Amino acid sequence: MTAGVARTSSYGLAAPSSGPSTSQAVIRDRSPGRAWSRFGVAAAGILLLAGAWELYKFLGPADGVVIARVTVLPRTTDLAMPHVLDMVTRLFEPVSSAAGSLPMWLAVLQASAFSLGIAAVGWFTGLAVGLLLALLMQRFRTAESALLPWIILSQTVPLIALAPLVRRWGSQLEFGDLQWQNWMSVALIASYLAFFPVSIGALRGLGSPDTNHVELMHSYAVGWWRTLLRLRLPASVPYLLPALRLAAASAVIGTIVAEVSIGLRGGIGRMIVEFAAAAGGDPAKPWAPIFGAVLVGLVAAGCVGVLGLFLRRYRRGEVPA
Repeated sequence: MTAGVARTSSYGLAAPSSGPSTSQAVIRDRSPGRAWSRFGVAAAGILLLAGAWELYKFLGPADGVVIARVTVLPRTTDLAMPHVLDMVTRLFEPVSSAAGSLPMWLAVLQASAFSLGIAAVGWFTGLAVGLLLALLMQRFRTAESALLPWIILSQTVPLIALAPLVRRWGSQLEFGDLQWQNWMSVALIASYLAFFPVSIGALRGLGSPDTNHVELMHSYAVGWWRTLLRLRLPASVPYLLPALRLAAASAVIGTIVAEVSIGLRGGIGRMIVEFAAAAGGDPAKPWAPIFGAVLVGLVAAGCVGVLGLFLRRYRRGEVPA
């Protein structure tokens, strides 16, 4: 019996009995202690960044570091670099001195939620378009040769120049009683950035199954659709999830930039522009919406991370985007 087990292990059909089992390794990987350690590393990274900020502000020159008439490091004055404590304290003060003004953190949170909703619409639209393009390119090699160069070329168009054009074209569209809104232009710009990593990642994932596995499906006379559902889609998850995280970040960036270019009010992008005008008298104020933009990006990436929990069984060998 022992020899039989040794023979099976030598051919790679069973794990060695001396080492920990795969299930035990997975349990250790999902332990609460490991999750808390990740939060600890993240918190330590934030504290390290804040410490580096204050250290440079204390040691750096007031006019910044200039090399060959080029400023390579910023100035350390309170106007250019407020103290971290001042920026945090400003979050709990009213937005302005007007009566009934909202606390800064609440105004930033509302603007962040508005931008996050638009980014979500753009992300879902980019996901649908990217998956459809990937399926088309995987099914027909001619379509891949025709579409892939244009997909790559699409990301070279300046976003700031494209956003006003999208708004102008959208205002000329009519769908019965439905009128094109400015937020729809912003969502379209977000989807424009989001579809690219999805299409590329899905294309890599759909083509990742081994040739032997594909030929086995053919030998059983399994059609393309069943092969897609049973083989290609599960195999594409390690490629698709990193692409979805990148698409979420791209959708947030596209939303904020488009809000600035189009002038859409209510979002975090417009708030950044408006608060920047008050930097001279209130240096800590413009940093509040920047923190909001960071929060939107973290929430977007976290939502994709939650999606990955439901697809955990397919994530072995996850490939970076």
